[in-house]
Amino acid sequence: MTRRKKIWAVVQVSGGNFLEMYDFMVFGYYAAAIGRAFFPSGNPFVSLSLSLMTFGVGFLMRPIGAIVLGAYCDRRGRRAGLMLALVLMALGMVSIAFVPGYASIGIAAPLFVLCGRLLQGFSAGMELGGVSVYLSEIATPGHKGFYVSWQSASQQMTVMVAALLGFVLNRMLTPIQMDAWGWRVPLWIGCMILPLLLLLQNSLEETHEFSSRKHHPSLAEIMRSLAANWQLVALGMMLFTMTTVSFYMITAYTPTFGTTVLHLSSVDSFVVTFCVGLSNLVWLPVMGALSDRVGRLPLLLVATVLMLVTAYPVMLWLVAGPTFGKLLIVELWLSLVYGIYNGALIVYMTELIPFEVRTIAFSLAYSLATSVFGGFTPAISTYLIHATGNRAVPGLWLTFAAAFGLAAALMTRGRARQLAASQAA
Repeated sequence: MTRRKKIWAVVQVSGGNFLEMYDFMVFGYYAAAIGRAFFPSGNPFVSLSLSLMTFGVGFLMRPIGAIVLGAYCDRRGRRAGLMLALVLMALGMVSIAFVPGYASIGIAAPLFVLCGRLLQGFSAGMELGGVSVYLSEIATPGHKGFYVSWQSASQQMTVMVAALLGFVLNRMLTPIQMDAWGWRVPLWIGCMILPLLLLLQNSLEETHEFSSRKHHPSLAEIMRSLAANWQLVALGMMLFTMTTVSFYMITAYTPTFGTTVLHLSSVDSFVVTFCVGLSNLVWLPVMGALSDRVGRLPLLLVATVLMLVTAYPVMLWLVAGPTFGKLLIVELWLSLVYGIYNGALIVYMTELIPFEVRTIAFSLAYSLATSVFGGFTPAISTYLIHATGNRAVPGLWLTFAAAFGLAAALMTRGRARQLAASQAA
């Protein structure tokens, strides 16, 4: 594959990854409106919590999708797996975008939404891992960190586009219009670009590393190898806990946190979210490239320590006197720490995992972290604030995630040294 084709391949797989995350972000941004449309209740907290739990329940399907679609990807090829995941995600998006509200069809409405979320979660279980593995296998020597960073960077474009749409819609529509139908507009836009993304990925080339292999493992071989590498999957889940909790905290949860907890305007919250997406977009490729020079592990250790030391104090400072400026400063700081960590982590995991189970093991570790911790971050944060009365408690949730990441990074040092020695040889 020529350099030009590699750049085009990055665009192709990033496009599918963009839409995969776009739908998740839109649901998180409009959780309150979705809650009122599909989960009506006399208690706003109950409606919001049910909506956020539905947002989180899609992540419960991720481990299943990681195993089923990940095994398919390791057996049939990276291209085939990514195409299948995109088609399934498209079906889930369409089902949520066009289903009538509770007032029209009753209990069937939240059930349709739930099914759509489960389908999206199933497809997303492999999508992020599949994209990361694909990019790592087409990367030019010495630039793998930079190439793989575009998996996460494409998600930040999602954050920016969804936040920009939210800003525009909140300026153009009244709150009543937003509740009635305005929150559906970003979903409709996503459905409109689906055909283009399907066309793009249909012309995607298989990676040379996969196609050049004479033997592709059978399903039984993949499962045996996955079982043999269970400790690596467990460590990967711990490593991914910090990146998933951080990502959903500073992106999907920010509009809800800014408006319902800090009582800032919707416009202010969406502007901050847009700036976070832009900050992430800058830092991720930079840190991915830096990891190519200084190594992955040093960046992981620095980021986890920074999060441990600063997450709760900066949240305390923010809630003591919430303003647009303070929210922006806190979110940009957390964005920098996230960028350092994730810029090194994604490529680190693709290097640690053996080739024959690279997609399924990566995807399973990521999905478990998202399902157990990251995806439920908005719901957990909302509950903890409601239960404790402490508006800064999301900072403690970030601290917990950082402790997981630090412990796992330290436990992978031996394997990282072996990898470095083999690459030097």
